[in-house]
This record gives sequence, structure tokens and C-alpha cells, in this order.
Amino acid sequence: MADSWVNSAASLGSDLHLDLSGGGSRRAALIRALRAAVQDGRLAPGTRLPPYRSLAADLGVARNTVADAYAELVAEGWLTARQGSGTRVAERAAPPPRVRIPKRSPTAPAKPAHNLVQGQPDAGSFPRAAWLAAARRALVAAPNEAFGPGDPQGRIELRRALAEYLARVRGTRTDPDRIVVCSGFAHALRLLFGGPGGGAGGGVLRGPLAVEAYGLGFHRSLLDAARVRTSPLALDEHGARVEELADVPGPVRAVLLTPAHQFPTGGPLHPARRTAVVDWARTHGGLVLEDDYDGEFRYDREPVGAVQGLDPERVVYIGSVSKSLSPAVRVGWMVLPEHLVGAVVAAKGEREAWVSVPDQLTLADLIDSGHYDRHIRRMRQRYRRRRDHLVATLAERAPHITVTGIAAGLHAVLRLPPGAEASAVKAAAWQGVGLEGLSGYRHPDASTHAPDGLVVGYATPPEHGYAAAIEALCRVLPPAPDEG
Repeated sequence: MADSWVNSAASLGSDLHLDLSGGGSRRAALIRALRAAVQDGRLAPGTRLPPYRSLAADLGVARNTVADAYAELVAEGWLTARQGSGTRVAERAAPPPRVRIPKRSPTAPAKPAHNLVQGQPDAGSFPRAAWLAAARRALVAAPNEAFGPGDPQGRIELRRALAEYLARVRGTRTDPDRIVVCSGFAHALRLLFGGPGGGAGGGVLRGPLAVEAYGLGFHRSLLDAARVRTSPLALDEHGARVEELADVPGPVRAVLLTPAHQFPTGGPLHPARRTAVVDWARTHGGLVLEDDYDGEFRYDREPVGAVQGLDPERVVYIGSVSKSLSPAVRVGWMVLPEHLVGAVVAAKGEREAWVSVPDQLTLADLIDSGHYDRHIRRMRQRYRRRRDHLVATLAERAPHITVTGIAAGLHAVLRLPPGAEASAVKAAAWQGVGLEGLSGYRHPDASTHAPDGLVVGYATPPEHGYAAAIEALCRVLPPAPDEG
């Protein structure tokens, strides 16, 4: 033990990692190891070292060996020893060598001064006090078995809270036994279709999969990695043209939609099309995958219920807290048809793909206590003010720019004149404005016309920097045609 790395716990709880190899006496080896620990910064100035007896017992050396080593290092100035204060690393000990930080690659993206990238809520709005209080209550109330191996389906406390909340707020029809907790939408896709990180049992569905002509490229890349071919459905002002499912090369047995708020173009799926896609699933033995990524945030319209409520046996409903709370809280859920629950749990496997149990218990308490609802209402008001500020500023500064997709969600689409998107995105990068062009969301096989536009996330900037971010946005927009 004395000739390898040693973890020594002092009576005050300090750990020392000392290498006593290298030959020579135990005293010389200990002096060498302590001096090296101070030199490379592992023992910071002021750190209290273990008492002689504790360190000697841990290292298997005589107490006098430790005392002599300490005394030698005190004499050299590496340590200090005072009555009642113990032995500590000297405040004037040599600083650790500077770590060489590689220079940023010329092609590496710099952090934008004004971040208007979609998909991120205001990080400063996270309800820290409410989350902390919920965590305390949840941990006190949790049974001991909650901290054991657990259930891959998810804690029953959270599944019960979600079943009640989703029925009340999103119009789902389910019970806790139909819910599987996951870490977010991407994790749900991996569990359903397999691919890297998909869980121990692989995916439970097979492609090809019909998708909307515009969507998140990251999700397409996950499906590509799972070797799932995706076929795009055209979009119009009523959402995805689900009647095209009959013409998609296949056989297609599933379709992925964002019915509450099409991502990223905006707008809900028309009621007739909601009914039609469920009828298609019933007739063809298919499934509708419903991505409800920001369904709680609506401003100028009545709530749109989940498609899952039309037929719980033909719709997989997927949600998370990435928009409502924070993407840092890796908690999501799938509301599944009964016949898929066992297969999805098996695909999830044992332990490695589980969501943190304390986070599950905390979220359950946050929902049950009503604090989650209150947070959603507060953020809905804040994001509506931000949206209104964006719309009013553009009406004044750039009236030739049409803003769409703003009745709900956390982002808007700015329609640009033909050919203007690429130059606007480039100008934004030069001016330190983070945003994305609409064309980047278009499926590569989509046959529909690709209009120019910008996707602007108005939820992302901090509250104090929002007005400046919108001003910076206006400076990079193309001028009106008569001003060019």
C-alpha cells in the first residue's frame, strides 16, 4: 500500500493522494510526495494536513516518520505549524505551474454577444427557490427503497403526477402505468428506434418514418444513426399535409409530428388533419409520434389539446421540461400505448439510461405542490412580453419583414426577401448575434419551395440583455427593397 497511490482520510475529512514509490527511505519518499503535491497545486495554500497519527496509520509508517517529514517541509518553507492550528500548506508556497491552454481554432465558433438561437429558455428564470424547497420535501418524504436499484419505468411518484398534470393541461388520456420516464425527446427517439445510446435492448420500432418537411436536424441525425429512413411531408398554413402519408414510399408505419406548434414554422395542426392522421394510424396499424415540445406556451389562441387524447392506443406522446424549466434538468416522458410499455422498458435496460431519482422526486413534488403551474404561468407572461417587444420593434424598424409562428412557443420566424437569408445569417455572425436560418431546418428530401427566413429564439437572452439583443437583430436584417 505504501508503494502506490494512497488515499488518506484525515480526521477533518481531508483526502491526500500520495505516491510513495521511487525508492529510498519512507521518510524521504513521504517528503518527496508531499513536496510534489504542493508544487503541482493538489495541496493548495492553507490546506490543513492530517495529524501525525492519522496519516501514519493510513500509510503504514511510524508516527515519527510523518513528524520528521512535516518538520523538514516546515523548515524548507513548504508547510507551517502553529499550536492549535495544526500543520498547513504555507501561504507562500510555490504556485503550481501554469497550464498551457490551447488557442481557439480560427474556425471554432465564438460565443455570441446576443444569443437569439431557438430552443433555450431564459436560464436566469429557473425557479431555484421552488426547486430547492421541492427537493427538500421530496427527499424527506421519500421511502428508503427510492435510493435502491429502482424501476426503469420511472418513479411512481412522478408518473402519477404526470398522469394528472398532462390530463388536466394537455388533454391526454393515460394512467401512470402507461408512462415511461426518459431524459428528453432525443432519448425517447433512441429508445423507440435504437441507435447509439438507445439502451440495452435496442429500439422497438422500425422505419421508414414520415416526418414534417421542417424539423430539427439533430433529430434527423439520430434517426440516421439508427438507420431509419425518413420521408418528409409538405407543410402549409394548416400544418403537415398528412394526406400525403398514402403516397410515402414504405410501408410507413409511423409519423412524427409537432401538432401543437409546428417546429419551427409555427402554427397548430388543423383539427381535420388531427383526426385524419389518427384515422390513418387506425386503418394502417400505424403510430403517431407526438412531439409536444412547448405546448404550455400559448399567447393568442385557445389551448390546443394533445392528439394523444383522440386515441391513446395509436399515439405516442413525448414531452420534457427542457423548455418549461431548463435543458439542464434531464427529465422527459413518453405516454405510450399499452402494448409498447414493456418493450420500451426493456429497451431502456438496467440503470445506465435512468433519470436521476432525486430529480424525478423533486419534479413530482414541484407539480403536486402547484409550483410548476405557477412557474409556467409566470414564464408565459414573460415570454409574451418579449414576443410583443420583438413584433413591435420590427414593425417600427423593419416593417418589410413578416413575423410568423408567434401565437405560441419560444421563437418566431422572420420571413425574408428571396436570396436574403444567407447574407443575413453571415451579417449576424459578424455582429455577434446568434441565430439560425430557416433553410437549416428543411429536410434534404423535401420537394416544397424553401422560403428564406430567420429563426429567432426570443426566450434565450437574459432579461437585462433582451432589448439590446433585439436592437442588434434589427441591424443585421436586410433593408427594404426600395432602400437597397
